[in-house]
Amino acid sequence: MNTINDNTSPTTLEEEKSNFVTDILRAVLITIVLTVLVSLIYPAIVWGIGQAAFNHQANGSLISDAKGNVIGSDLIGQQFTQAKYFHGRPSAASTSVYTGTNGAVSNITTSSGTNYGPTNATLISPITGTVAINAQNVLSEDLGIQVSLPLSGTQPSVPVDLVTASASGLDPDITPAAAEIQIARVAKARGLSEDQVRQLVNQYTEGRDLGIFGEPRVNVLKLNLALDALKK
Repeated sequence: MNTINDNTSPTTLEEEKSNFVTDILRAVLITIVLTVLVSLIYPAIVWGIGQAAFNHQANGSLISDAKGNVIGSDLIGQQFTQAKYFHGRPSAASTSVYTGTNGAVSNITTSSGTNYGPTNATLISPITGTVAINAQNVLSEDLGIQVSLPLSGTQPSVPVDLVTASASGLDPDITPAAAEIQIARVAKARGLSEDQVRQLVNQYTEGRDLGIFGEPRVNVLKLNLALDALKK
C-alpha cells in the first residue's frame, strides 16, 4: 500500500503575522490603485472626451446673446411675457425672465410640475381650470378673439402645449403649431411682416431626432434671440 508523506510543517506565529501584514498591504495597494483609476483617471478621460468632442453639451448647452453674455441654456425654458417675443409653455416652476439682448436673466428656479391628475378640477374645469384660462388668454393675445368662459367650442383650436405645463416645468420647446399661432402677434409688435417671422420660425424648427424619435419642435429662446438680431 502506497503512503503519502506530509512534510508540511505547521505555520509559525511569525509566519502568520507576516502573511497578515502582506494581505493588509496588498488590500491598501489595491484600494489606492482603484481610487486613482476610478476617481481620477477615468473621470479625467471622460471630461477630456466631453470637452473635445461635445464641448457645448458638456458645459450645459449654454446660449449667449449678440454681446457674448450667457442668457440661458437651450435645455431650460424661460418665461417670456412681452408681445414681441414668442411665449413658451405654461410652467409651474420657471420664473426666469429673458429681458432682451442685454443678457439679464433673473429668478432662476428649480424644476417642478403641477402634479394635477387628468380629472382634477383645477386643471379641467371649463370655468376656473387652468386649461380653459390659458386657452382664453391665447385666443385673446394671439388671435384677438375675446371670449368668455366656458368656451363654446366654436373658437379656433389652441395647441395643447400652450395650455398645459410640461412635467418638468422647464420645457424649452414648443410645437410648430404653437409657434404658428403666435406669428401675427410677434410680427405686429415688431413691425415685421408675417412672412418674415414665419421664415424665421421655419429656420428654427427642428425635426425628429434621427428622423424617428420625438416630434418637430421650436426652441423658444433661440427663436427669440434670432428675432432680436433680425434687421427690419
